[in-house]
Amino acid sequence: MVTKQRMRIASEKHSKNITQRGSVAKSLSPKEEGSPVGPWLLALFLFVVIGSALFEIIQHIRVFG
Repeated sequence: MVTKQRMRIASEKHSKNITQRGSVAKSLSPKEEGSPVGPWLLALFLFVVIGSALFEIIQHIRVFG
């Protein structure tokens, strides 16, 4: 009995999509379109990468200079 009710509710929920052809959203649940990485984390990553590159360059200059 319970499965029949679930099927009926799901069928009613999605039956309106049949009559709307072409104007139906890809997903019924809204999703955020955004960057998965926050700006602070990105800035920290760039600081670490650029900083370590600068230290490597300075170290090579001292060794070969």
